[in-house]
Amino acid sequence: MTDLPARRLLLVHAHPDDESINNGATMARYAADGALVTLVTCTLGEEGEVIPPALAHLAADRDDSLGPWRQGELAAAMKELGVTDHRLLGGPGRFRDSGMMGVEQNHRPGAFWSADVDEAAGYLVEVIRSVRPQVLVTYDPDGGYGHPDHIQAHRVATRAAELAADPAYRAGSGAPHTIAKIYWNRVPRTVAEEAFAHLRATAPDTFPGIAAIGDVPGVANDTLITTEIDGTDYAEAKAAAMRAHATQIALTGPFFALSNDLGQPVLTTEYYELVSGVPGAAPGAREDDLFAGVTGADQ
Repeated sequence: MTDLPARRLLLVHAHPDDESINNGATMARYAADGALVTLVTCTLGEEGEVIPPALAHLAADRDDSLGPWRQGELAAAMKELGVTDHRLLGGPGRFRDSGMMGVEQNHRPGAFWSADVDEAAGYLVEVIRSVRPQVLVTYDPDGGYGHPDHIQAHRVATRAAELAADPAYRAGSGAPHTIAKIYWNRVPRTVAEEAFAHLRATAPDTFPGIAAIGDVPGVANDTLITTEIDGTDYAEAKAAAMRAHATQIALTGPFFALSNDLGQPVLTTEYYELVSGVPGAAPGAREDDLFAGVTGADQ
């Protein structure tokens, strides 16, 4: 524990590519600053649709080999972001992508959505007690947009934070650890509106269609945003990480589309809502550092 960096950030995501879209600039910035950035991905995204026709055979309804391929994409993305500590919850294949809400894959054996929350959280407790993060980033209770694996990731991350701090929980699995600050991924509604207006004005024909603001995970009223991380200097790293997820993301300049071919803006300033812990900014002001106010985490 004494060899750990002064700043330690843990992110919990549902599938490979979620981290690069939501937090790529944040991860690159803190990794470059010398923080320990740990990513835990809960599934391999086995049920994802595949964009490149040459790789269509990887899909779940054909070869069902998309998971290992996406694991490779995730490793390539982390290299672009400078993140060296990326893990799969419980190990590769422990929990499987559950598909979209309401499909039969939600309840197949091993589906993350069907997993016991405390069992899944136990694997994350091991990570928390090992790397001892001061900051945790995950989704809101709706998972940002209602995907079952995102909702489950929120539940598991929240429960793991509770259990990791409990001295009575698995006393032999490492010293208890309390995470100082917990954040949810957010996008301010006005920022989303302005970014989509820019897309419609400058590149309306880049993709077959343009996504709706409701398609963007974590959009919320501006008043809920407590923290904004300026990742302008890491825009290229974020773009490169997103390109690494080639089965899932088509990137064109400052815009991208998922398999639905609906254009969205790439955001390089990333936003958060502090839901646990003491704010590190004056009342009414936004933090510009996830570690603001954390004892012992000064630069």
